Amino acid sequence: MNYMLKDENAIYYECGYSCDNALYIRLGSDAFFITDSRYTIDANENVKDAEVLIDRDLYGCAHKLLKKNAIKKMIFDPKEWTVDGFEKISQKNKIRFKAVLDFSHKKRIVKTDDELKIISKAARLGAKAFKDLAKAFRKNGFGKDEYTLTHMAKGILGDFGKYELSFDPIVAINKNAAKPHATPTDIVLEKNDLLLVDAGLKYKRYCSDRTRTVQADKYFMFDTHQSYKRKKIQKAYDVVLKAHDNAISKARSGMKAKKIDALTRDIIEKAGFGEYYVHSTGHGVGLDIHEMPYISQKSDTIIEDGMVYTIEPGIYVPNEFGIRIEDMVAMVDGKATVLSGN
Repeated sequence: MNYMLKDENAIYYECGYSCDNALYIRLGSDAFFITDSRYTIDANENVKDAEVLIDRDLYGCAHKLLKKNAIKKMIFDPKEWTVDGFEKISQKNKIRFKAVLDFSHKKRIVKTDDELKIISKAARLGAKAFKDLAKAFRKNGFGKDEYTLTHMAKGILGDFGKYELSFDPIVAINKNAAKPHATPTDIVLEKNDLLLVDAGLKYKRYCSDRTRTVQADKYFMFDTHQSYKRKKIQKAYDVVLKAHDNAISKARSGMKAKKIDALTRDIIEKAGFGEYYVHSTGHGVGLDIHEMPYISQKSDTIIEDGMVYTIEPGIYVPNEFGIRIEDMVAMVDGKATVLSGN
């Protein structure tokens, strides 16, 4: 099989190294990592199972390589390439380029045992960071706005530079939590406010992802057992937790992804909150924060052992509140196992 990659994580998966200016080309049993001289030392030390080629003109180098080997067919993922970059390689030759969407993600959908160990460690580190974050917010968070709380979260989650973050954390209070991908505002955290935090960190490049929604009293922790003063919020929270727990306990290898989505959606709809559940149940997590499998109403993907994905049902009532509870699971021996261990 011949294929070419541009995405950093796709390249890393193939050869154990990537940088922000590289191409990876696989020609049958031969592989080539093409980069510029800024990365010569790192590439030669870290690239595995591929020949390192150093050239200022990555695309020109790739074009010459394909011509030299008289390549007739080549697979690529159009999501990875700019029009300009693809044209620099594809023009002026007779190669038949075949577009395969999510080419690398499809290869990576079932994790190896080594990957599962790394992802599990990332999830456990993420869970510990949430405990540290709760302590910091209880001590110094009240009276601070979402901008400040988000800044605090970035430092604590990344252990002040030790770990990269999976994405910019979401820290949302009261009505701002009704936006599933809320951005910070000047809303200030007060005692007994609803507080939603969605965040993750990377360990050895693999992502974690976790969401908790709490009532921010002086003793709060980011766990799943929460008591709210408002009955409407408590009812919604209990429904989301029931949906979350139901999907984790009943998910099985061999199910279609849309069946797992239904394990959360049916509960939320029967409780009368269906119109407020505005996203799918989950998504795969690995080198990318969003990858296959997607746990949605339309997905016919068959869930298999070794797949890792999130379970994250939510209820979002506009201008009032939002609730989401999210954990990462791996399919092990036919069942879903929570990777954080709690």
